[in-house]
Amino acid sequence: MKILVIQTAFIGDVILGTAVVEKLAAFYPDAEIDFLVRKGNESLLQNNPHINEVLVWNKKEGKLANLWKMMRKVRSKRYDYIFNLHRFASSGFITAFSGAKNKVGFDKNPLSFFYNTKVRHIIGSNYSNYLHEVDRNNLLIESITDNKRVGPKLYPSDKDVELVKKYQSVPYICIAPTSVWFTKQWAKEKWIELLNSVDRSYTIYLLGAPGDGEVCNEIISASYNKNVQNLCGQLSFLQSAALMKGAVMNYVNDSAPMHIASAMDAPVTAIYCSTVPYFGFGPLSSDSFVIETKESLDCKPCGLHGHKACPKEHFKCAYTIEIKEVLSVLPK
Repeated sequence: MKILVIQTAFIGDVILGTAVVEKLAAFYPDAEIDFLVRKGNESLLQNNPHINEVLVWNKKEGKLANLWKMMRKVRSKRYDYIFNLHRFASSGFITAFSGAKNKVGFDKNPLSFFYNTKVRHIIGSNYSNYLHEVDRNNLLIESITDNKRVGPKLYPSDKDVELVKKYQSVPYICIAPTSVWFTKQWAKEKWIELLNSVDRSYTIYLLGAPGDGEVCNEIISASYNKNVQNLCGQLSFLQSAALMKGAVMNYVNDSAPMHIASAMDAPVTAIYCSTVPYFGFGPLSSDSFVIETKESLDCKPCGLHGHKACPKEHFKCAYTIEIKEVLSVLPK
């Protein structure tokens, strides 16, 4: 059996998509499973023993020309199944004209009328009617597997694990303080307050992409805590995953590092500002916590993905989260 899984969205979406691979591999150990991602996310899937080939679509340079090339490549593979986790037109074209025997995806994709099977994708509106994205994705493969949840998984190499050992000689905390969306990230002042309040027996590592380094330097400079190191841009995705696995706690926003922690079953505390867990993207680790403001705000949530600035200009969903609650999850 030849299978293609498509997820050309963001880092976190790809990580959550690995749960589909884990389950398909368990049910069909002899299947040839490929995974299609956008350029830049392919390293997330390195070392995955269940993936035959990672197909990479460059969406930034010559997007349409590269889309056509990818459509032709996928068609040449003659897949038995394509499971499209992505809900937008670009991946819909690839799926629709793939020539695959079975094309399965979400009804929100504009090209879903070409699919053999389409499944409703529903974002929850409260805590009584929501599914996690992992469970929504599982609905796509349920007919050939079962309805039980399997979590996402990343595979750092032995070299990745060895590289981060130099940071692991003392108890440590990892913090990923940034997000693509401003209202998804806890306020910089609050991260500074947290650093000042953490017991000095812990070393703290700030994680992020190279572009997050400046913000993390500002946080460190404004803090009284001298046991903090800025590792932004110094570790790959999988090296960061290996480091997070050994942390006493990982403090994250509603963003990609939360999903990295889930894929490693690493302890994680997710701080939610403008978004909410019932959208279906919360932490999955066995040792996980969600912290939100205790205030009743009629403006929260203000959107599925957050905003570049608080629409109300007060950002109360971030500033009213208490430090003592964030600290309370640390081992006594």
